[in-house]
Amino acid sequence: MNILQTRNITKQYGKTKAVDNVSMAIQKGDIYGLIGKNGAGKTTLMRMITALTFANNGELELFGQTSESGLNNARRRMGSVVETPALYPNLTAQQNLEYYRILRGIPDKSAVNNALQAVKLTDTGKKKFKNFSLGMKQRLGLALALLNNPDFIILDEPINGLDPMGIVEMREMIKNLNAERGITFMISSHILSELSLIATRYGIIHDGRLIKELTEEELREQCQRCLSVKVDDTAKCANILETVLNTTKFKVVGDNEIRLYDYFDNSSEVTFQLNANGVRVSALSEIGDNLEDYFVNLIGGEHCA
Repeated sequence: MNILQTRNITKQYGKTKAVDNVSMAIQKGDIYGLIGKNGAGKTTLMRMITALTFANNGELELFGQTSESGLNNARRRMGSVVETPALYPNLTAQQNLEYYRILRGIPDKSAVNNALQAVKLTDTGKKKFKNFSLGMKQRLGLALALLNNPDFIILDEPINGLDPMGIVEMREMIKNLNAERGITFMISSHILSELSLIATRYGIIHDGRLIKELTEEELREQCQRCLSVKVDDTAKCANILETVLNTTKFKVVGDNEIRLYDYFDNSSEVTFQLNANGVRVSALSEIGDNLEDYFVNLIGGEHCA
């Protein structure tokens, strides 16, 4: 089931398309990582989904709703932190959330404590928001997004600027909320290594265009290092890998290539045994990217940060 679907959604400022014909889908239960360098269009896309701005063209579907009234109702099932959350510096965490509970017409008075408990901010007492650490401020922003007990949460750069401990805390909270409450997340970031520890699906945006969507498994496969072995007989090669080199960590790709996920430190033995057993090796090379290299190569050599 799709929680969110966009079809050719576009946002234009003057002659510049900040978001250009983006069609994407987020499924129930996803932690969807929206990746792109600064200025790629991540925040603009999120602002359109949350009705902070509106598209020039295209269609937005949220919880199956596409009409204006339907989208307004659907957004009640959504929480978000896009750009800086509007929290009051001289109020405590409890007071800030109580203000928004009343403003949003949320009848459940326990919603404030439930949200604070979820982000581990129940012990801040009379400490004012202006005296919070950056990590605490980000967590209170997440609590604000949780206030209406949403099914879907959008977070714009939730780990940006956090120290290593703050990053770990935020990551674990998101994973727990996804696993225990079934909340679907859309998270933007340019910190690729961190996003890879939490996301289950990815969308890669560059210059306003969504250039690729892929699952966690597909990304892992794209980035996994292996030996690419070009041979004249893949069937015979596969047999030798199993019976002589005692490995099943390989995959046949096309008519003349096998990708071997083993023997990285002893590729010469692979070549020797294949040749000795009648398989001609025309090329052998190590391929695959780390996560950062994969995205840099995909967007044409420009770094995301």
